[in-house]
Amino acid sequence: MEPIQKSLQKWMKDHKQFQQRFNQMKQQVLQDREVKELIASNPALTEEAVDRQLIKFYEFQSQSKNCEKCPSREKCINILEGYTPEPTVVGSELKLMYNKCPRERKLEQKRKQESLINSLHMPREILEASSERLDLSDTDRTEAVAKTVQYLEGITDELPSKGLYFHGPFGVGKTYFLGVIANSLSEKNISSMLIYMPEFVREMKNSIKDDSMNSKIEAFKTTPVLMLDDIGAESQSAWFRDEVLGSILQYRMMERLPVFFTSNYNLKELEQIFTTSNRGDVEQVKAQRITERIRQLSDLIKVDGKNRRD
Repeated sequence: MEPIQKSLQKWMKDHKQFQQRFNQMKQQVLQDREVKELIASNPALTEEAVDRQLIKFYEFQSQSKNCEKCPSREKCINILEGYTPEPTVVGSELKLMYNKCPRERKLEQKRKQESLINSLHMPREILEASSERLDLSDTDRTEAVAKTVQYLEGITDELPSKGLYFHGPFGVGKTYFLGVIANSLSEKNISSMLIYMPEFVREMKNSIKDDSMNSKIEAFKTTPVLMLDDIGAESQSAWFRDEVLGSILQYRMMERLPVFFTSNYNLKELEQIFTTSNRGDVEQVKAQRITERIRQLSDLIKVDGKNRRD
């Protein structure tokens, strides 16, 4: 008999505590401005209907509606992270539909933009480059900044057929311009591919082993915007110059697809580099063919200034 009495007393105590919590929750819910407006605009939401659906009303009241209760997207307090409740009333029934919150939409847009930028061994600093961070006070880079802005402002439904060839000393920020352009293009839903040339050569050599070279070359040929960083720094071979790089540039020239370049060399200097292969072969005509394609595909821009990597 004693265990039954103890169980009964416990039930009565718990029941009393539950009733107190229920009343506190109800008071908290009914004092909420949005809940008041919802009830006032829907006469079918009687006190009985609200009591019956109090948990659902509490869910609506306790959630962040416009990210105002969330410190960040990563620390979203809502039941469905990144989603906010939108109430509708059908008869006397409250229904909650969850929509993406502003921060979730912004995050999705960022992910979408990032997915439009494919890179081969490019540092994160470049992939996160922004036009707002360009140093406009640096007179040595005035032309580069102006031509970059002019290019981006000139983009319409159809991309210009020519890109830009940034050349100048080591460390003056040439690659950063590629990042700025790639991110600006992604905001316009235009995809691009950024390639660090020395790694590009190694990638092509390795792809011979797994039989993926042709598919990779096709991707480089057809991507809407191709960016080749540090051209001239790669170890030269006649095979890479003619069969890989030459093939890609020829295709893009014929299809009027833009290519952007950075290099420590102007075109005359680059031609000298392409003239002699790593085996010592001298092929002036083939080197000229490459630099002529580059000239057809891009406008040359000299970038000067201090070494920003010091």
